[in-house]
Amino acid sequence: MNLEYITRPSSLQENAPLLIMCHGYGSDENDLFSFASELPEELFIISLKAPFKLEPYGNAWYAINFDAEKGKWSDDEQAKQSRDLISNFIDEACEKYPVNPSNVTLLGFSQGSILSYAVALTYPEKVKNVVALSGYINPNILPSEFTNKDYSNLSIYASHGSVDQVIPVQWAQQTPKFLSQLGIEHAYSEFPVGHGVAPQNFYEFREWLKKHL
Repeated sequence: MNLEYITRPSSLQENAPLLIMCHGYGSDENDLFSFASELPEELFIISLKAPFKLEPYGNAWYAINFDAEKGKWSDDEQAKQSRDLISNFIDEACEKYPVNPSNVTLLGFSQGSILSYAVALTYPEKVKNVVALSGYINPNILPSEFTNKDYSNLSIYASHGSVDQVIPVQWAQQTPKFLSQLGIEHAYSEFPVGHGVAPQNFYEFREWLKKHL
């Protein structure tokens, strides 16, 4: 396993639905794991730690240059590396743990959300559901032929804070149109918060997830 992680076992002995969590820039595997105790017991939950260490603490899926103009501020090559690391991790986790490889959900926040979209849109045969919190789709980290892939088994829940000061809500608002053009079943919600997950946001995505497991 090329990524560090923590787990919460499922209440099921075999064929459990797998939920993989991808944290945001500057955070770690403990961040989203705080949701685990409130999520369905049948989920086998794995929370990943991003591969690139930041100083003085925290981790990232790829470098961000905060001084650059929009469009030149993220290291897309590093992002593609992380995309493929997560994809490979799905395969390894499905071999190692008693989970159902046909029922894999990615849950990402911010940078982890951007990566979750990228994994699902690049490798749709590996992912059933995506819960994308406070992120957006970056086409630059998708393969050129992604529009030809079969997304018929993929469902996506996306949400964003309407006053997000880190990732503008306008970027997230492109998501429903993008997914519609690919024929992907999706739900999109906005909440009156900044760059974070409001309680009502959590309850909504939890209900969505229960219906899609």
